[in-house]
Amino acid sequence: MPQHASVISRREALRRTALLLGGVVSAPALAGVLAGCETPHGESGWRPRALTSEQTDLVATIAEHILPETDTPGARAVGVHRFIDTMLAEHYGTSDRATFLTGLSDADARAARSGARNFVGASKSQQIAILTELDREAYSNVAAPHFFRTMKELTLLGYYTSEAGATKELQYNPAPGRFEGCVPISRIGRAWAV
Repeated sequence: MPQHASVISRREALRRTALLLGGVVSAPALAGVLAGCETPHGESGWRPRALTSEQTDLVATIAEHILPETDTPGARAVGVHRFIDTMLAEHYGTSDRATFLTGLSDADARAARSGARNFVGASKSQQIAILTELDREAYSNVAAPHFFRTMKELTLLGYYTSEAGATKELQYNPAPGRFEGCVPISRIGRAWAV
């Protein structure tokens, strides 16, 4: 993977992502980004820990609808599905993880009711109709946690804190140095107050 002669801090990536999300980032998502990650690059050798392989494909498919490939890489290409699996495995509690997994099952059930085998096997128009319905439900009652709000939050967070999201998708004013997205805080030392 080529290194860029620029760096964006995790704090700055999180700030930018919070702005995209309207200033709201859940506590588990915040903890996960600040803790860093050790997700291997590339698909070979990587195995999901919180999701099954079918659920991982479902998450990647939904994430790609949220942030599709254009002239920049889409959510699947930057590994948002791997990020979400890591977040669920390491930073989400049992209850929150169960809510997310139930939401994935619900997406498959909705696809089955529309005549498809599952969400991934549904036509693109069926998938978009299901996601539009989930989006409407997710924001009709903002007081109650909803799977699709979490899915969108994690997709945006995973994408815009990735190298491609931070350096190719967003307007980026590079500082001297290179991009290092997963740096342990022990190597950095104390964080600066903003």
